[in-house]
Amino acid sequence: MTQFWGVDADPTAQGRIKGAQPVAVLDIGSNSVRLVVYERHARSLTPLYNEKSACALGRGIAQTGRLADANVAKALDAIKRFALVARMMRVGAVHVLATSAVRDAANRQEFVAAVEAIMESPVRVLSGEEEAHFAALGVVAGIPDFIGVVGDLGGGSLEFSTISDTADGNGESFELGVIRLQDDSDGSPKKAASIVRDRLKRSLLPQIEPGGRFAAIGGTWRSLAKLHLELRDYPLHMVQDYVVKAEEMIAVCDEIVAAESLKNYPGAGSVSSSRRELVPFGAAVMAEVLRAGKFDSVVFSALGVREGYLFGLLPEEEQLVDPLFQGAEELSVLRSRSPAHAADLIEFTGQYFDAIGTSETPNQSRLRQVACLLADIGWRAHPDYRGRQSVDLVAYGSMTGVDHCDRAVLATTIAVRYDGLKSKAANPLAPLSTPDMIRWAKLIGTLLRVAYPMSAAMPGVLPRIKFRLDGQTLVLQLPADYAFLNGEHLRNRLSQMANFAEHADSRVEVG
Repeated sequence: MTQFWGVDADPTAQGRIKGAQPVAVLDIGSNSVRLVVYERHARSLTPLYNEKSACALGRGIAQTGRLADANVAKALDAIKRFALVARMMRVGAVHVLATSAVRDAANRQEFVAAVEAIMESPVRVLSGEEEAHFAALGVVAGIPDFIGVVGDLGGGSLEFSTISDTADGNGESFELGVIRLQDDSDGSPKKAASIVRDRLKRSLLPQIEPGGRFAAIGGTWRSLAKLHLELRDYPLHMVQDYVVKAEEMIAVCDEIVAAESLKNYPGAGSVSSSRRELVPFGAAVMAEVLRAGKFDSVVFSALGVREGYLFGLLPEEEQLVDPLFQGAEELSVLRSRSPAHAADLIEFTGQYFDAIGTSETPNQSRLRQVACLLADIGWRAHPDYRGRQSVDLVAYGSMTGVDHCDRAVLATTIAVRYDGLKSKAANPLAPLSTPDMIRWAKLIGTLLRVAYPMSAAMPGVLPRIKFRLDGQTLVLQLPADYAFLNGEHLRNRLSQMANFAEHADSRVEVG
């Protein structure tokens, strides 16, 4: 058997970014201890490894003031395993963060010393204000245009911060984590709601302008979002950038609080067993927060303190990079036949709009360029399944900086690029966008279908081919030495594109 790689020389696969040094964050929370290893420290983070252990370090702290010995032992066992994983994966830097439970515990120094000995890295115990700050940066990392209030619900505390033009402020922390609430309320979600309502009177929420957006972070709130996705039979089962009207979310949360448990509640199977008993308390917090802030909508963020901390370590110029574009560039490098061809596609498709005198919105231009980067990621698949597999990578991938509407647009573009206008691969997602944007996506897909028969996915060809509108005739101008490309296959694709682009009453030709 031919061997293309050697573990001794380099244990990484060719499907990873060349020369990338993994970076890790060990997040020691009140409910769980989690290690996430990312492929590299960049604007767009790609998880290589993600594991948590439900250690419930925050259980009982409100009563005893200490981390319980049994929970500490469980956490340290998990951390020993995580340290081994980090070494095996040759992680460059491991950032160890501890939040509410460790912050508030009288025996924190003993625990921190044990963790530092295992991880051989310093532990940063975040203050409530720091936790709020990094949570806000996590939202900015994944939803760059977010403006509003961020809430990060953990096991021991709830942090708030406001975001305006990517800057955050007004960080504050409250002892309203789900484990602490469960303890303080004697296990009653209804009593927990009353506790939350009283403590939020001292928060920034009553002072903010009504009608804003609220960004929700934290494992329990992510579980609540998954449950809501099930209730709505939503076509995209993805928490990141999932938006719900506040009044709709309040109604669902009130139902869960009234039921006092998820037993027999619709969609409860979507919630992990380790979170199930905590979700009613998370629902109590969510409903009271949305009421107190008079928010219009809530958007859920899968990125939080971990990603925000890494975002904060980036140089300012890299923080300004579009994470969607960077993530698409990485996919192009890893999966395209020739990544350089994407730049030619961007120029070729842009020149079409110049030729017909039609302008794009900034977001359309952005999505067109991203679609060009993703246009060749399915070439290794069987021809009958290239469209479907590519749609899955685009619609359900881990890229950030893209909302559900734009995921539907990109998925539609790639479906048409591979399967033509008859494609149904992205149809389930179409309702997430508007009819006009879906039509625009299909147009970009037909443009890509025109490009590939001429270039064979290789760079240097498309820059020599131009569109021009000659009266009512759309002309694709070929240089003399490329005249042989003027075949039936190309003419059919050009005609389909032009007709779909409302040139149905116009002639179309290759010149």
